[in-house]
Amino acid sequence: MVGKLVRTTALALAVAVCLVGCAASETPSPAPSQTMTADVPRRVAPDPVTVEARRRLAAMTLEQRISSMLMLHFPGTDAAAIAAESLQYEPGGIILMGDNTAAGTAGVRAITAAVDAAADADAALPLLVAVDQEGGEVSRIVEDPSPGADVLRGQAASVTENAFAARADVLAAAGISVNFGIIADETSDPNSFLAGRVLGTDPAAAAEHVTAAVAGEHGRVLSTLKHFPGHGAAPGDSHSSIPTTGKSLAEWRTTDAVPFRAGIDAGAELVMFGHLEYSAVDPAPASLSAVWHRILRDELGFDGIAISDDMGMLDHSGVPALVNRSENAIAAIAAGSTMVLYVPSPDASGAAGAFDPDALVADVAAAVRAGRIPAETVDRAAMKLLRARIGLSGS
Repeated sequence: MVGKLVRTTALALAVAVCLVGCAASETPSPAPSQTMTADVPRRVAPDPVTVEARRRLAAMTLEQRISSMLMLHFPGTDAAAIAAESLQYEPGGIILMGDNTAAGTAGVRAITAAVDAAADADAALPLLVAVDQEGGEVSRIVEDPSPGADVLRGQAASVTENAFAARADVLAAAGISVNFGIIADETSDPNSFLAGRVLGTDPAAAAEHVTAAVAGEHGRVLSTLKHFPGHGAAPGDSHSSIPTTGKSLAEWRTTDAVPFRAGIDAGAELVMFGHLEYSAVDPAPASLSAVWHRILRDELGFDGIAISDDMGMLDHSGVPALVNRSENAIAAIAAGSTMVLYVPSPDASGAAGAFDPDALVADVAAAVRAGRIPAETVDRAAMKLLRARIGLSGS
């Protein structure tokens, strides 16, 4: 595209020069008061956020770029300790779980303020701070005034929009910038572990309420659709297995894809990939699948942040090939993940097999240097995340 623009611009200039030169040999020169101009495409200056993101990217090492692609969980309510860990590991974001929110929104605000201050001395590069605040069954913030999906799906879409707007206001006031709160899965199976969390039991109803939820959160927090490409079709719990479906891509397009497409069209900024297998499309879990990442980008037109569900869930899937955390991260990033999420157990520190972000980053960097992950893949992801984070600061 850039090369084409340069060639087109050069051609336009050449034609303009030729026309002016040829005209000069055949007709008198215009009077001094006259001017001659050629329609030359103007180069649009990059926006300030892009300029700043490029500046920061150029100053980052490969390891720092990879670190920025991590979203980590640090346990507890000690704001200073969490801020220190975020400074040590330099993730692009953190996720707050129930162990972080025991003190309510005041405690959360203390954590987010400390983390923002530690993340960047000039406060121009805040971390993405996320939480699972669906309402109802999954709620980390007790002050959330809005009902969950089990109530909302029986109401008008306008009620859903207002509920998510009120919820997002509470989150934003606490310093949270990302809500992993919009279930875009759809299922009518009452035995599904998602049964009480879906916004609709059929594609059309789910799409209507997902659209409303994104509209409600807009301008307040960044919206996340989960769990792509759709957990409703894949029975089982991805916290302890790899739920699998034989649904074809053609079937998916008319069912599970519908709410995700609606949410993307409504402006959702993030899509969370589930650890789900659609065996007729790709035998790899969607979170590690280049096929599904291409479908999201090329077919659904999503240009935002693609984030994995908790990568630690793969460790507990019972699949021997998925026990290596570094290999899972390498596969996810190579497939197209912008960000990978890790929520290690609070008691894992110091235990055998404890999660070490530095070791993970080193292994991914080695994979980049070995050509297993194109450097451009990391650069694009880091740039996308920088733009999102700088945008949060208002710079």
